[in-house]
Amino acid sequence: MNNNLYRAVKEINPVTKLILVLSFGIGSMIYPSPGLAYCILMMSLTLAWFIGLGKKTSFLVLGFGVPVTLMLLFIQGLYSPKNVTVIADLGFAQVGLEGSLYALKISSTLLVFLATFYLFMQTTRNSETVAALTQSGLNMKIGYLVLASLNVVPQMQRKVKIIQEAQESRGVEVTGNFIQRAKAFLPLIGPVVLSSLTDAQERGMTLETRGFSIKGVKPISFVEVKKGKSDTVLKGFAVLFLLFTMAIRFWR
Repeated sequence: MNNNLYRAVKEINPVTKLILVLSFGIGSMIYPSPGLAYCILMMSLTLAWFIGLGKKTSFLVLGFGVPVTLMLLFIQGLYSPKNVTVIADLGFAQVGLEGSLYALKISSTLLVFLATFYLFMQTTRNSETVAALTQSGLNMKIGYLVLASLNVVPQMQRKVKIIQEAQESRGVEVTGNFIQRAKAFLPLIGPVVLSSLTDAQERGMTLETRGFSIKGVKPISFVEVKKGKSDTVLKGFAVLFLLFTMAIRFWR
């Protein structure tokens, strides 16, 4: 793991990272062939290995990418109406070149979005993301909705783990074969849902007592997000990348 590179990636402004994620994904979608998307995917995986996230990112990409790509190749390669050039004859159907390329383009674009957004989430705190968005002019209420959406999965995971340990300490079997896990599901899901509803109510009361809905007051944030020269360079690169992909698309 390269600590200096990891620190440099973390210090990039979250808005800049989001712009890069969107530009890479949209550029992969616009570009006529899947080659560009696979190049971006390889660069993302290389960056992930250098900053210590290569194993998790690779498992995520392979676990999602392999079945989705095979499914799309089967559907588009065999039955797409775009197929003109036959590259293989399976007897019951013919594999078309145009449908196969279209399937690879869809899957590679999805993988670019997945890999880049995963790296963004792993190198950026949710509070920093919302603080950067609100500093850029986003409404505080929308910022809170974004923060709540980003935090819902980690909060649910922590809550499930706590309730699972509590149930296990009371003698409830939460591990084992499928039947044992199914029996433990109902005693587990009930407290999780009820505690989530209680948390939502308490969070709403907390926002009201802190004057979240007061108008005419400029809110402040304890999270400080800085912008550097590298952010300007990266934003310019994202714009140029999109212009390049659009030029290639229209030129063809």
